[in-house]
Amino acid sequence: MIIASHTLDCRDLGKKPRHTYSVLDSTNIREQREATVREHMEAENAHDFDRCIAAFAHPRYEIVATGEVWDGHSGVNALLQENKKGFPDFQFHPESFHHAPDAVIVEGRFTGTQRGNWRGLPPTGRKVDFRLIIVFVFNGDQMICERTYFDIGTPLTQLGVARDPNSHAGKIATALNHPVVIGKAVIRLMLRRQPA
Repeated sequence: MIIASHTLDCRDLGKKPRHTYSVLDSTNIREQREATVREHMEAENAHDFDRCIAAFAHPRYEIVATGEVWDGHSGVNALLQENKKGFPDFQFHPESFHHAPDAVIVEGRFTGTQRGNWRGLPPTGRKVDFRLIIVFVFNGDQMICERTYFDIGTPLTQLGVARDPNSHAGKIATALNHPVVIGKAVIRLMLRRQPA
């Protein structure tokens, strides 16, 4: 049985690892990557989607909360146009930047007012303001993906189509929407409380 294709030579212990690629965490590459990300976000906030997409070596958005992948120029443009249609005033507000070996990670907030259809939801006229983390993936100095992480329940609650599950209304809605699951959970709880 082969455990690994690479064996460690005892003479290598204590030495710094050898890389087969140029060191990517230098100050120059970090500054270059961050400048690319800032240019991309500035263009997106200006709703200049051609310039926004041009920041990518290969345009790709992955929306983790919904499992969506928008790949290529036309796919990414379709996502951006849909966001603008739903939230004509949308903005991303970066708050902090973090650097990883193959990514720039940005923490911030998304804000906007739903004035148009968005993902099948008619305009509510309500504002959203929610936190998110975006991982901008790089291959060397080339940006190849924007992967977005956020809690989908927060904007849906702010738009009035979901309830906070910890509120009284949220608990009632959960019980009404999921009676079998809630019923089984209550039965399990009652069985655990019975003396043995």
